[in-house]
Amino acid sequence: MDLRLPLLAVLLKYVLGSTFLENGAAPLSRSSFPDGFVFGTAASAYQFEGAFQEGGRKPSIWDTFSHSSGKIKDGSNGDIAVDQYHRFKDDTKLMKDMNMDAYRFSISWSRAFPDDKVNPEGIAYYNSIIDSLKQAGIEPYITLYHWDLPEALHLSGGWLNSSISEKYAAYAEACFEAFGDRVKNWMTFNEPYTFATRGYSEGAHAPGRCTGCKFGGNSLTEPYIVTHNVLLSHAAAVKIYREKFQEKQGGKIGIALDTHWFEPFSDSPEDAAAAERRLDYKLGWFLSPIMFGKYPRSMRLHLGPRLPVFTSKQRREIRGSIDFMGLNHYTSRYVQDDPADVATNSEMDPAALSLESRNGVLIGPQAGSKWLYVVPWGMEKLLKYIKARYNPPEIFITENGVDELNDPSISLEQALQDQLRIDYYNEYLKYMLAAMRDGVNVRAYFAWSFSDNFEWEIGYTSRFGIYYVDYSDNLKRYPKKSALWFKQMLARNASATQIL
Repeated sequence: MDLRLPLLAVLLKYVLGSTFLENGAAPLSRSSFPDGFVFGTAASAYQFEGAFQEGGRKPSIWDTFSHSSGKIKDGSNGDIAVDQYHRFKDDTKLMKDMNMDAYRFSISWSRAFPDDKVNPEGIAYYNSIIDSLKQAGIEPYITLYHWDLPEALHLSGGWLNSSISEKYAAYAEACFEAFGDRVKNWMTFNEPYTFATRGYSEGAHAPGRCTGCKFGGNSLTEPYIVTHNVLLSHAAAVKIYREKFQEKQGGKIGIALDTHWFEPFSDSPEDAAAAERRLDYKLGWFLSPIMFGKYPRSMRLHLGPRLPVFTSKQRREIRGSIDFMGLNHYTSRYVQDDPADVATNSEMDPAALSLESRNGVLIGPQAGSKWLYVVPWGMEKLLKYIKARYNPPEIFITENGVDELNDPSISLEQALQDQLRIDYYNEYLKYMLAAMRDGVNVRAYFAWSFSDNFEWEIGYTSRFGIYYVDYSDNLKRYPKKSALWFKQMLARNASATQIL
């Protein structure tokens, strides 16, 4: 399927009864959104910074993993990434030119707080980024952990060791102390589901652990231990922030979770229950303890002793430990009940089969990545589900975006014509607005990503960026058509964008 075709026409095949298709597809502008709604782009330290041996930075698990033979699709790594370490001032200007309000980025634990102590050079670097953003009128939104655990901590047990919560809390406190006078929005973790399952059940992400993996592991137990320690670490950091910093600094703290929308494959009760279980295992695994102080019932009944148990004190500290929920959402799947298989990894535990098509028809057009299908209506359904099931105080869409494959054979001019990305953002934002009009309290939206970058196990073979990075010419940045779309859409007192 040619993704250069306008997605709206393609989506008519897949969407029935869309709120926005019924009400008309009015062009978007800043005035389409409530006053004070925040728009930004997103990034992470390992994917963007580079400078892996500069400024006192120590190795992380992603340095070790990406330098291990055969782990990254194109044999690359994040040693240089897109060199934002040296180019952040220029990148800030590009964000400002797009009329963005905010920039979500992560702190590298290995740069800011290696060896359990503050690194002055690392702190100075992040202070420079924060000051540059503030001077440009762009608000920094900081993620404390985006998958890059210091290698030294991993070697002492890492997320499998319950003592990690004390280490993480000390690191978080150092960041609150150093940056909290200017940073008003904090996220403790980014997508803990992904690094717990991809890193400790499938072995596809750092630190590469799984049953039978080179680096060892147990795919049926370790993801649950990791998640338990992550939740305790989250709660410890939030407790410190609320007791020591929040009142005087006036900020908010939350967590960025990820999930697809899971649509029942059929009208059968079995498929409906399977879709619910799949949401429990991907989202409720984290959000249920945070909102209710306990893991989802479906997990507790099925996993038994494989699922760790919170003490009464831990439940009290975890429950209510967010001022907002960050949501990373890209795509959706059909789900079918699948009770027969015996689980060999945590992904099989929900006994729910995820499917990309039904009756021979894809759920939506496929993007560059094999896992990413364009399903805008899933955004609305997911947001309404989260409000009804969990009712978090506020929701920030902390990641949403689409990629195309990196194709060195096409010209720069062709590479910048990313109509597919404009269509994607346009439709997902409209379905987000539909949910907001039905009472879902979404307050911010961050597009993934600011620029092309190192995309974890697939390296530089995929491009998610609004800005094109020329990997063959000194990492020069060029605005894609989507950058111009955002610039016009977010302009103050401007008419609705017509770049579609």
